[in-house]
Amino acid sequence: MRSLFQRSFCALVLLTLLAAAPAFAQDVPTSAPSATPIGTTNTALTPTLARAPQTATLAATLDALATPAPTIQRNVAPFNPLTQADLSVLTGNVQRPNAIAYLDGLLYIACTGDSTIYETDSVSGQTRTYIWGVMNTHSLIAEADSSGALTLWIPDYDSNSLVRVTRGSLQRVARDLAGPWGITDVNQDYFLVTNVRNNSVTQIDRAGEVNTLIEGLAAPTGIAQDGAYVYIANNGSARRAVEWIALDDLGSTTTTQPLLSGVQNPTGLQLGADGYLYVAYSLGTRGVVGRVNPDECRANGGCLNEQVEIVLYTELAAPLAGLTISPDMRLFVHTMFSPDIYWAQL
Repeated sequence: MRSLFQRSFCALVLLTLLAAAPAFAQDVPTSAPSATPIGTTNTALTPTLARAPQTATLAATLDALATPAPTIQRNVAPFNPLTQADLSVLTGNVQRPNAIAYLDGLLYIACTGDSTIYETDSVSGQTRTYIWGVMNTHSLIAEADSSGALTLWIPDYDSNSLVRVTRGSLQRVARDLAGPWGITDVNQDYFLVTNVRNNSVTQIDRAGEVNTLIEGLAAPTGIAQDGAYVYIANNGSARRAVEWIALDDLGSTTTTQPLLSGVQNPTGLQLGADGYLYVAYSLGTRGVVGRVNPDECRANGGCLNEQVEIVLYTELAAPLAGLTISPDMRLFVHTMFSPDIYWAQL
């Protein structure tokens, strides 16, 4: 026999259903409701929204409207890494390339084998000798003034100097450096140059005055800047693979902070037009190119190797001595031990 409580409960449920039946019948629309601007009240819908069965739906709708829009990501679709099969040979006329820079459709390539800078058309691959006399360089900057006159700025590792090449003449504007490797131009006044032999970054103005800004690095190689931050590759430490410092802090502090940890033997750094920082490094004996979002890495105290998006797996022996990216996102690479210059469209 059912208890008094059970009988009372069943009776209450039955009465509730009978009372709600007319209201449920009203849920069948006779015509589509007219659109109502957000922020106004549609009186035709008010009785329906006030009923208990609709309360949860209204709450969910309000919650959805209150939810912030998702953060826009740089890559909507996953990027499929390029491989050696995706690379095309642009030219094989440089005996032992060791640095590369892009300017206005042309590549300037330093050859350690014959101490020559070559000029190569980035589309046709047509190559000519530009100047002789740079002994061994791992990076260079090509720039043109308002008249179109070309100037090359080249850290010469063997002669421990910064070389300026203009109109076919070569001048060593700064001497007594310590294995200069990477270079980036900060503004029209000065450059930042990494020195592998004494683990430093020096500021060099265009007249050749040298000022050491950062010490205590780990065999610094590539260097890049985006107008607010400087990024430095440490070839001698996977834990400190890439570090950063604010441009405004240069001269007031020598403390660098981690940007990327866990990749081996980073060499070239390039900022792409897409806002990513591209890094050439070693994966075993192979040279690869990966990229990170520098804003995200800085905000999160640094990125780890598993957060690197590899964009190019090569079969070339590490290191990839040359790395440059054109404004239309063509990637150019070469290894230190092969005369071929490769390219691929990112």
